[in-house]
Amino acid sequence: MHGVRKTCGEPRRLAAALLVLLATLPAVVGCARPRDQVTVPPRVDPGALVLDAVAGLSPQGPYRDPTRAERARAREAVEPLLTSGSGGGEASLTDLAFREIHGVDPVTGRPFLLYVDDSEDRGWGTVLIDRSMPVRLVVQVPHPRSDIDTEVIGVDLHRSVPGSVLLVAGAHRAAADGDADVAHNDRSLFHVLATEFARKGVPAIQLHGFADRNLPDAEAVVSSAAAPVTDLTRAVADRLAAAGITACRAWAKRCGRLEGTTNEQGRAAARHAPFVHLELSWSVRSDPVRRERAVEAVAALFATGDYTRRAVRHLTAQ
Repeated sequence: MHGVRKTCGEPRRLAAALLVLLATLPAVVGCARPRDQVTVPPRVDPGALVLDAVAGLSPQGPYRDPTRAERARAREAVEPLLTSGSGGGEASLTDLAFREIHGVDPVTGRPFLLYVDDSEDRGWGTVLIDRSMPVRLVVQVPHPRSDIDTEVIGVDLHRSVPGSVLLVAGAHRAAADGDADVAHNDRSLFHVLATEFARKGVPAIQLHGFADRNLPDAEAVVSSAAAPVTDLTRAVADRLAAAGITACRAWAKRCGRLEGTTNEQGRAAARHAPFVHLELSWSVRSDPVRRERAVEAVAALFATGDYTRRAVRHLTAQ
């Protein structure tokens, strides 16, 4: 229907037919003037796109590390994302053949920018940025589909914190003989992006899951991995406990080897920004009500808290 014209003086039957046709078009066609080719984008749910991207992950799926040059380009792409997202002439993940999608999140009503790796052999994941304000938190999901429902919690937490970034791995942790376990692979694109955000002083919360039988006396394990314990780490544990979720504090006792001490993103963040390694039991992750309580407990720390002010103050001082 592109290029349809209405010509003055046409027979009445043609004019009537065109009136019916024009009722289905988004633009008004003037006399003797071609219709503008207007594309109306469909309603886009970025959370659904993130979950769709990981729905088919399996241990047999593809994965490869980025090259040194690709890692360098990824680092350059982080800076424009810190305030308003990528723009003309700036480095972007599209330089690495990510698909860029932007719009308004129908759940939050806030603008978003989403990068999706659609390749068949890389498994580099997705990056979702809330563009309503400068970046204040990075929510990391290194083991989607393996640590079941951490990707769902990640989407919910991202939506609960304006100005947050959601970083989701794009391969099952067991793919490529374990190289796809980005939490323990400092060559991965996930690690490059997480590290670069940390260098800018942005706090991070990395989500994991464990089986109830592995730590029957707790429903969460809170630690700073290899990074120093911070007020944020302690506050997360306190908030979870207040929400009725029993938390094992890794700085105070052993927590069933779930402390994340070998986590690469925790090591990289140690000198730059607060890092929280959060393990949630299956009983919490599988229960929508308890999942929501966990998300609300963590998100409340970034609503008006000092952690937000520190991150934004650091970024605006650059």
